[in-house]
Amino acid sequence: MKGKKKIFALLAAGLVCLSAPVQARHAAVSGAVTIVHPDRELQKQQVKEGGETKLLDRIKNILQNEKKQQSSATAKVEAPEQTKNGLARWDMVSRDEGGTLLFSDSPEYVEQNGILYQDSVQGDARVLFYHLNNSSEPKKLAVVLKNEYNGRNEVLVTRGGSGRPSSDYLKVGKATQLEYFSGEKNQKINLSAGMSKLLQENMNMTILQPGELTYGVFDFHAEHSVLVSVIMLDAYGDPVTAVENLPVLPKDEMRLRGTFKGMNRVLSAKKVYNPGEDGGVYFMLADDKSDKYRTGIDATDGSSVTNYGNYGINYRIELPVQSGKVDYYLSPLGGTYAGAMRSFKATKSYTLFPTPGERAYFGDRTAPESDTVQAKREAGTWQLAQNTELAPLGESVGKSETVFEFSPPGASNLPVAVVMLPKK
Repeated sequence: MKGKKKIFALLAAGLVCLSAPVQARHAAVSGAVTIVHPDRELQKQQVKEGGETKLLDRIKNILQNEKKQQSSATAKVEAPEQTKNGLARWDMVSRDEGGTLLFSDSPEYVEQNGILYQDSVQGDARVLFYHLNNSSEPKKLAVVLKNEYNGRNEVLVTRGGSGRPSSDYLKVGKATQLEYFSGEKNQKINLSAGMSKLLQENMNMTILQPGELTYGVFDFHAEHSVLVSVIMLDAYGDPVTAVENLPVLPKDEMRLRGTFKGMNRVLSAKKVYNPGEDGGVYFMLADDKSDKYRTGIDATDGSSVTNYGNYGINYRIELPVQSGKVDYYLSPLGGTYAGAMRSFKATKSYTLFPTPGERAYFGDRTAPESDTVQAKREAGTWQLAQNTELAPLGESVGKSETVFEFSPPGASNLPVAVVMLPKK
């Protein structure tokens, strides 16, 4: 997965109330992606379409940049009110709720058969797996559920998505999120005492070729305790029998696996947005500044772990508006990004937004932030960088509340920013 500054690069952006002369050159559209400054000079190191994005490297970059920030002397930046040429930070409050997240991403590059993560859960739960076949032979990845109750147990799968395995990691990440956010499931798994079954039957038929990534996210409810095992095995092995004899594999240096209580995060605006008075605003997601990373326990050894990027956490973002018209955007600051979100208005119906639409990914044209720009953004004012990219997330009209669902996508860089702009 991806991680910190530029986990930074993973998560920041903001937009401005632009003056009339600037508005005239404000937006060029590439597919469904708005490029704030349409200059065509791209970064020297572009990621090719479908190129490799390595989560382990992303996390390393995050940690390295954190140390750099701590060791360098930086001037204190006051948090000013919104200026004519900048966006003001929109303050949010958060709370964590819901069931248990089981996160399996270590070892990310799997070289042998074994158990990648394992823990027991009861009630509402979510399992996320993100692994690459780094062996020389075809493999399978499966999630096995074993009933730990001494009677009948029912597991109801309520939601899920898993992109087709591929060496195009961004494609896998986006496809998984599009499926996950596209609707609900109602799949019942009945387990007698001691019985084991696959979370999804097609896991037994999905082959993972060398170099291919598999990524999936599934929500479920277990009436009684079940042992959840994420395993890698031979392509033609039986997961249900193999899991009984497989060893737990050691985690890699980034230690991205664990059990996290409170699998959902609710972000609510501190006040009602008035576009006429408040102007352009932004807030950050998964930056570990305003939006902190989750901590949990690796059940395989009892150690404390940090979820760098909050992968597998499902966000509900609540944005009440007093009046007027508002445009919403997502902007990646960490680099290439490919995922999906959905929004709800007054009804239960939703709108699905690929991020971005009409392109496989975006963020490759957004120039990296300087230390000064980053410091000002963290303090409360964001200036648009050259070629900042924005994926549209729809609009609202009049007094209303827009609710977004978001989760950091595997294979993408963080942080990102949500931008709210008055619409004339």
